[in-house]
Amino acid sequence: MSRIPKARKDAILSKMLAPYPVSIRQLALQENLSEATLYNWRNQLRQEGRPVPEHHRGPEYWSAQTRFAMVIETIAMSEIELSEYCRAKGLFPEQVK
Repeated sequence: MSRIPKARKDAILSKMLAPYPVSIRQLALQENLSEATLYNWRNQLRQEGRPVPEHHRGPEYWSAQTRFAMVIETIAMSEIELSEYCRAKGLFPEQVK
């Protein structure tokens, strides 16, 4: 079993967490990885408290745990930082507050 370089893993995770994420099945095919590996990575992010959407739906459908993690992550940000964060995640500041 080969180890995946951190830069490649981060690039794959960014596709998974993008505002319009690629499905795990599609990402597994594109990157020649097993779906189990991608699900494990996603679960690790959740355990770390990172906001990970449940499905390809918007934040109004995210679990309470995911929304809470998003609020905790952004609570100390200024308006400018929050706006930058939201733009990167494809959100509106009202969806985070």
